[in-house]
Amino acid sequence: MKKPNNMQENGSKSPHILNTSANLLGFCFIVLTSVKISKLSQSTYIDEGAALAVISFMASCLLSFLSMQGTPLRTKKMERLADIMFLFGLIVLLLTTIMITFNIIH
Repeated sequence: MKKPNNMQENGSKSPHILNTSANLLGFCFIVLTSVKISKLSQSTYIDEGAALAVISFMASCLLSFLSMQGTPLRTKKMERLADIMFLFGLIVLLLTTIMITFNIIH
């Protein structure tokens, strides 16, 4: 029977944060490209929101990756920071999506 690796034993969220942040990072790039192609009237705010989300998700990816490589004390700190950056990116992405929705409806 295969023994689970160390990340699964201690309940680390870092692999999940890394995977999801990377996926949402790609989604943000699609949003940026779509805004440029469609030439929405409020595109500057949408661009800035998507760019802020990109930075947040990139930081989350980096921190979660580094937390998987570090010592147990450093791992918890970096994982917590990655979690906070991920949540911030989700909130920014939500606000950006709302701006896009209202811009398309209007």
